[in-house]
Amino acid sequence: MGKGLVIGFILGVLALVACVYLYFATGRAPVAVTDPDLPFEKTLAHKALHARINSERPQDSPVPADEANFLAGAEVYRENCAMCHGLPNQGQTAIAQGMRPKPPQLFHGTGVTDDPAWETFWKACNGIRMTGMPGFKGKLSDTQLWQVSQLLANADKIPDSVKTALASGALPAR
Repeated sequence: MGKGLVIGFILGVLALVACVYLYFATGRAPVAVTDPDLPFEKTLAHKALHARINSERPQDSPVPADEANFLAGAEVYRENCAMCHGLPNQGQTAIAQGMRPKPPQLFHGTGVTDDPAWETFWKACNGIRMTGMPGFKGKLSDTQLWQVSQLLANADKIPDSVKTALASGALPAR
């Protein structure tokens, strides 16, 4: 009786693995941007992302949350982030509309202002697999990554000069 139960369990697991493999190998899995999500896809992806971020929590920001750093972060944001994540008082770009999952519009709604700067730093530095979010480590300096992270963490509190610079595209020289 016990031996049959073990064999039945092993065969059941092997059948499940074979079915999952065939589901993906035969092209039935939703891979197009317009396809619906897999069951639990978003939940599992978020759990994995947040577990990884929390296990590798970077130090607190060495860059102060001040106007000079917000302006520098605005320049980095406009050049590297705005095409997907948008600008204040502007709609989604064509690039953002064609992505799945949709990139959050960081200056609309809550954005990432409820995320600590270190979490945004981790995401900008490492990227997020299978979302279109690239990693900028080695492409931008740590200072630039912290400046844009501070900007986004404080997006609901930035001074008018930074809002104007973001909205107009006329960023002042550093």
